Amino acid sequence: MQNSPSSTSSSSAVQSESITLGGGCFWCTEAVFVQVRGITDVESGYCNGTTHNPSYEAVCSGQTGHAEVVKLEFDPAQISLREILEIFFVIHDPTTLNQQGHDVGTQYRSGIYVNSPHQQGVVQSVLREVHDSKTYRHPVVTEVLPLANYWPAEEYHQDYFEKHPSQGYCLMVAAPKVEKFRKTFSRLAKS
Repeated sequence: MQNSPSSTSSSSAVQSESITLGGGCFWCTEAVFVQVRGITDVESGYCNGTTHNPSYEAVCSGQTGHAEVVKLEFDPAQISLREILEIFFVIHDPTTLNQQGHDVGTQYRSGIYVNSPHQQGVVQSVLREVHDSKTYRHPVVTEVLPLANYWPAEEYHQDYFEKHPSQGYCLMVAAPKVEKFRKTFSRLAKS
């Protein structure tokens, strides 16, 4: 009889996933998702444009084609992609093309940038549910594409709301989104 190798697998190790979301200004989206249980890292950045390592100024010019996004690392044992998307569709308006509130430009488009066919399937399922629920009076214009040409934003954009909670934009735009998240998804908020 042969001895079989020990089956000490690393299946108990945390397997994190990532998803990248564009919900308008990345300061606001980041401010919400750092509050979410199971999100292990949030990084503001730019994706799905044409320029190599674009600057904020270049992205804001509209010439690079990049979206302002947050790249989320999450623990699927604590939060599902579906729950992340539910939060995403509550904290921004997915029906305005290239705009969130007073922020206007292609960099502010609503987008979900996936890393796998599985994620694509989950996103399409949630989008069908959003459409069928008739939650919004206007059609959802969120683009769904594979993540491409991602670059982290400059350091001064990272953790912006946490560093500048009394800054005007943070008070008027980001803080209400955080409050809406905490009220609507209290069960998913970090303690």
